[in-house]
Amino acid sequence: MSERVYSLSEVVGTSGESIEKAIEVAVDRAQKTLRHVRWFEVVTTRGYAHPERGIEYQVTLKVGFQLED
Repeated sequence: MSERVYSLSEVVGTSGESIEKAIEVAVDRAQKTLRHVRWFEVVTTRGYAHPERGIEYQVTLKVGFQLED
């Protein structure tokens, strides 16, 4: 078995649709910037009630990605 080393990056995704969509937005964006994304962990979930625009969901994720050799 080979040894691996991972690093963590924290990102926040937002969506007016759902918590799940906010997660998807965050992971999709992280994958465009970080190579070898392997996992994520939801750290916090929260929301904001806009008087005119309705609810916005916010999700903070820790994204784990494998470091290159």
